Amino acid sequence: MIVSIHQPDYIPYMGFFYKVAKSDKFVFLDDCQFSNDNMHHWNRVKTPQGECRLKVPVEQHLGDSICAVRTRDELGWKKKHLKTLEMNYKKAAFFEEVFPEFEKKLSESYASLAEQNIAINTWLIQQFGITTEIYISSEMDIHTVREERVLDICEELGADVYFSGNGAKAYQKEEDFRVRNIELRYTDFSPMEYRQQWGGFVPNLSVLDYVFNCGFSMDFMECGSEK
Repeated sequence: MIVSIHQPDYIPYMGFFYKVAKSDKFVFLDDCQFSNDNMHHWNRVKTPQGECRLKVPVEQHLGDSICAVRTRDELGWKKKHLKTLEMNYKKAAFFEEVFPEFEKKLSESYASLAEQNIAINTWLIQQFGITTEIYISSEMDIHTVREERVLDICEELGADVYFSGNGAKAYQKEEDFRVRNIELRYTDFSPMEYRQQWGGFVPNLSVLDYVFNCGFSMDFMECGSEK
C-alpha cells in the first residue's frame, strides 16, 4: 500500500499529479500552516513575455492553517485569472476542451483556500483518469506534527510505502519509518518536455499549461527514472 501526502496547492505542477498517480492512497494536508512562500495560493503560467504568476489574494493571520484561510473573492481575482488564461492559451490545442470546465470549477464558491484547491485538484485528478483514493487530513483526527504526523497518517491508512517529495529529506529519517515497517521512498519525478506555446520549453509550470497544450494525456508518467 503506497501512501503519499501533499498540501493543497493552487493549480500545481505535474510532479503533484505524478505523485498522486503513483500512490494507492493520497492525503491532502489541508490543516498544516499556510505559507506565503509555498504555492498554496499562487502558480505560474506562460505568456509571450515569459512566465506569469497567478496569485490568489487571501485573508489570513499568522499561524493559520490552509483550511482557515479565506480567498478574497470580492476583489474579482477569478475573472482576472480566467482572462489571463484565455488571452494566453486560447490557441492551444486543448483549450476549448478544458477551459469551460475549469472555469466552472474555479467560479464556484468555497469556504476556504484549501476547499477550493482540493476541489480543483480532485477534478483534475479525475480528468486524468487517476483512481487513487483521496483523503483530507483535517477529517482524520490526527494531531501530531511534521514527521510524526506523516508516520501516524501512514499507519492509519495501512501504508507499506510512504511516497515522499524530495523537500522532506531535510527532516525525515529513514530509520523512523523502518521502525514502523514503512519503506520511505522519494519521488523520481523530473519534468518532461512537451509542446508549449511562446518559444522554448519552460519546466514545472502549472498543470494548466500541460492540459491546455496536451489534454489529459498520461504521457507525463514517463518522466520518472523508473519507466
